[in-house]
Amino acid sequence: MRSLFSPCKISHIPVVSFGHKRSLKIYSAKMELSITQPDDWHLHLRDGDVLKAVVSHSAHHFGRAIVMPNLKPPITTTAAAVAYREAILKSLPANSDFNPLMTLYLTDTTSPMEIKLARESQVVFGVKLYPAGATTNSQDGVTDLFGKCLPVLQEMVEHNMPLLVHGEVTNPEVDMFDREKVFIETVLRPLVQKFPRLKVVMEHVTTMDAVKFVESCSEGFVAATVTPQHLVLNRNSLFQGGLQPHNYCLPVLKREIHREALVSAVTSGSKRFFLGTDSAPHDRRRKECSCGCAGIYNAPVALSVYAKVFEKENALDKLEAFTSFNGPDFYGLPRNNSKIKLSKTPWKVPESFSYASGDIIPMFAGEMLDWLPAPL
Repeated sequence: MRSLFSPCKISHIPVVSFGHKRSLKIYSAKMELSITQPDDWHLHLRDGDVLKAVVSHSAHHFGRAIVMPNLKPPITTTAAAVAYREAILKSLPANSDFNPLMTLYLTDTTSPMEIKLARESQVVFGVKLYPAGATTNSQDGVTDLFGKCLPVLQEMVEHNMPLLVHGEVTNPEVDMFDREKVFIETVLRPLVQKFPRLKVVMEHVTTMDAVKFVESCSEGFVAATVTPQHLVLNRNSLFQGGLQPHNYCLPVLKREIHREALVSAVTSGSKRFFLGTDSAPHDRRRKECSCGCAGIYNAPVALSVYAKVFEKENALDKLEAFTSFNGPDFYGLPRNNSKIKLSKTPWKVPESFSYASGDIIPMFAGEMLDWLPAPL
């Protein structure tokens, strides 16, 4: 087995070397992985009291995060992105080095000049495409990408600004479980053909169709983020034991064959896939109601879940590239210098996280997880 970790330890048994450049060190029954600090390339932090309640969970585990712009009102200008970044920094724990990487919300009226301003700001690192009505706070999104946004897309190519895509059509006649596949064929494939030098991240992919599409594109220009929930849950998880609102997200969970395709993609060692939690906090009352919000709050558990997925596939040697290398490499940013530790230590996920206006239920609330992350 090739190990990318230095070291991967298990205490008080003599070291066992597997003859590769790096060895898997075994000392006893406790396994510890030391990896380069990961980044989260798709994160929702909200604002106000919710921001203050959740940002520390991401800052504890991740060095940087691409912060999504779908607030009310949305972050449509560079000036608004700079102000939002300041609010995030003020909400961080003392002595935190967490670096929020900001994004703009693409609309039908976004101007090419705004893209130029965004690149010059050195705080905006992507532009988010929400098809109007596709997900939470997307009502101001794009209604006609090819009819209204071509000058902006060309400006993005010239400034090497990535387009971050929520890849679902919103036509109500298209089945909810087919919207990603239809988006690829009707929007994303034509987009990549028209702008082959545009860097595109297909966010939170959910299907084997998305995996095949990303793998078919030019490496370095099209990539994808993958969430923990789409790696461990399938659509049965929405209904087992009754309706499960805390497993409801968009894009919605898919069939088991699609989950398996995602697992194969991320554990293959491909550089095209990287960590993006899509952690999306909502107050419990907005999830447990007659018309609940889409979004899973996974920031406290994401690294534990990813580690379990890679362990199950005997691919722990590929975990560090997925969590810590592929993302910054695609964005043209340096990898983090700091390290974190993942210990094979069972721990219980809190039932909830309270804040000024209520409480937020995390993914796997009250359950035991196998891997415990901690800073080094």
